[in-house]
Amino acid sequence: MTRPVDTDAARPAPHLRIVGDDDPHAPWPDEPDPWADPWAPPAPAPHMAPATTPQAPARPRTTWTAAELMATTFPEPKWAVPGFFAEGVSLLAGPPKVGKSWLSLGLGLDVAAGRPAFGTVPVTAGPVLYLALEDTGRRLQNRMTKLLDGRPAPHGLTLETECPPMPQGGAQMLANWLTANPTARLVVIDVFAKVRGTSAPGASAYDADYAAIGHIKAIADHFAVAVILVHHVRKMASDDFLAEVSGTNGLAGAADATLVLKRARGKADGVLHITGRDVDEAEHALAFEPDTGSWLLLNGPASDHTIGDTRATILSHVRTHPGARPKDIATATGLDIDLARRTCSRMAEAGQLHRDASGAYTAPVSPDALPLT
Repeated sequence: MTRPVDTDAARPAPHLRIVGDDDPHAPWPDEPDPWADPWAPPAPAPHMAPATTPQAPARPRTTWTAAELMATTFPEPKWAVPGFFAEGVSLLAGPPKVGKSWLSLGLGLDVAAGRPAFGTVPVTAGPVLYLALEDTGRRLQNRMTKLLDGRPAPHGLTLETECPPMPQGGAQMLANWLTANPTARLVVIDVFAKVRGTSAPGASAYDADYAAIGHIKAIADHFAVAVILVHHVRKMASDDFLAEVSGTNGLAGAADATLVLKRARGKADGVLHITGRDVDEAEHALAFEPDTGSWLLLNGPASDHTIGDTRATILSHVRTHPGARPKDIATATGLDIDLARRTCSRMAEAGQLHRDASGAYTAPVSPDALPLT
């Protein structure tokens, strides 16, 4: 029941409402204020600060005059792993079961935690997205348990086991995550075949491969983030590691860098061959640690680790003593003189050593030491 209102009563003076004190002049909860102006506009809603959402980076400039371009200062490429993976798209290829997934997941953990990659390469910590499209949560957990080796899992690593093809929503999903994580350092897609999508009708194999990389490269360039695409190689070996990448040259042509992990002999478990636009062409010898599932970078040129022990001993001595002869090498290393002479001759024939007219040996120049042209 509603209490009658005395409209002739004077409006009470403003006063504080005391909780628990019944004000005889206060309206009941179910009736309007008798002194309220029914024609007054509604009170404005309280101002609410708009929710802040991460902003995607501005679209990079694409047009200059020649003079403007020469006067522009560009930032250095942002590296996820210096010397290995820069911003843009890197194609990481290798034969089945060589350890590509161990390598890429290990890199994701290292970058997310700010821990040296490959055991020795300093990195800047930042968010990482790892699309493990051939794995389950259980397998990822088992692999991470081994890789972490008792260390806590980094909060900056996001793992996802499903993603639609890039043309059918995958590109938007990737862009949404990068927008929400503007400081992201790395995205790993394992494997590329799961997200490349179908080819346009009538497109050549080269054009289809180039376009498949292009969907991801556009996102990588826009957000200035390094993206690793894990891929396979052909069964047929080749002297040119780029020719071993499965597919046409359109893949390597569209990617900013191509890396091929190959099995090796000698002390190394693998050699990572690299070429690209922002990365120097190089070969790096790697060792795989079965106990932790980690790939570690070996010191020195890859050739020092991919030959037998005798050749490695000779090459190491010649590097520090250029111009040495087999007798000098045998005396310094303890090798048999005949073995040293035969091995030096075979190494010269294989291009692992250089021999001058006097019979002195020197080590070949490492590709890493050659000036860029």
